[in-house]
Amino acid sequence: MPGKASAAGRGKRQTSPGRGANTPLDVTIVLLEGGYASTAIGPIEVFHSAGVLWNWLHGEPEQPRFRVRVASIDGRAVTSLGSLGLTPACAIRDIKRTDIIIIAASDCNVQEQIARSTPLLPWLRKWHSRGAIIAGICTGVAFLAESGLLDGRQATTHWGVAALFRARYPNVVWRPEQFVTEDARLLCSGGVYASIDLSLHLVEKFCGREIALQCAKSLLVSMPRGRQSGYSVVRFSRPHSDDKIRQTEDYLHEHFNRDLTIDRLAERIGMGSRNFIRRFKAATGHLPGAYIQMLRVSAAKDMLEQGAASIQVVCSKIGYEDIAFFRSIFKRHAGMTPAEYRARFANMNVARGELADGRSAA
Repeated sequence: MPGKASAAGRGKRQTSPGRGANTPLDVTIVLLEGGYASTAIGPIEVFHSAGVLWNWLHGEPEQPRFRVRVASIDGRAVTSLGSLGLTPACAIRDIKRTDIIIIAASDCNVQEQIARSTPLLPWLRKWHSRGAIIAGICTGVAFLAESGLLDGRQATTHWGVAALFRARYPNVVWRPEQFVTEDARLLCSGGVYASIDLSLHLVEKFCGREIALQCAKSLLVSMPRGRQSGYSVVRFSRPHSDDKIRQTEDYLHEHFNRDLTIDRLAERIGMGSRNFIRRFKAATGHLPGAYIQMLRVSAAKDMLEQGAASIQVVCSKIGYEDIAFFRSIFKRHAGMTPAEYRARFANMNVARGELADGRSAA
């Protein structure tokens, strides 16, 4: 059903139409010029490892679950970021059978890539009509959107390009807070390393949770994450030329933890309250109250990343008195509670050769 993501298959094995339960599925990884090599290599290694690496490590017979083939638009080698050359096995036109197609991430000039890769769009539509699962990683999602396959469907992408994609593809139901979305055999993932999340999701979908867990453990990676909003950097304001509003923004960045009212902020720059709200929204894209919330949540994230011991102290320092209200606001913006955010991100800080929990980083 358009607009409704399918959750079918989580925890139990599914099979591709016409394929036996033990027949390896065919996966095609499509390389893009100037893209992120890891978004192709990561899925290659996950799919290749499913039913193989864990078994090898435990002295058990290997049971490959996928056959992986790497293609480029024209069959020629591509050069990824950092001048790393990648040589495909074939061109997309040479693919005669595939169950899963993965579109690796392109560089940031997505529209230029699309213009150079026009044969890819009808090729994607053809294989989707034949029943293949098609997945886009990070900016690679744009090719699914450009093909029209995502119209009326749920999709995600990297939070940094979500606004651009939302404006260019308004018929897509964008869910940029999610790491992975699935809707009508169309899968999308967020950032570069969400390619691992997407690949493991597909391993679990077709091979069952046990195989997916074995695959994750043998590769020393985590099982798929749920949301990416905790990783995003808040863009408080879009570029604008309203000097009065910019003055207010500067003031808010310095005094966000104070008791601020619309009337007081408007009075500071010699405006009426209604005119101030209108101009602030037009310049920044946010209402003043929402802007202040983003500033406070951003400050709270900084403190939690540094391992702040007390959620109550964080709440007070950013200007909230009601800790329940703070938790609610934080979860709305970050996709997780303050305690969950601290548990996930505090240990990621590295300072002077030590991790946040005191272990040596060496």
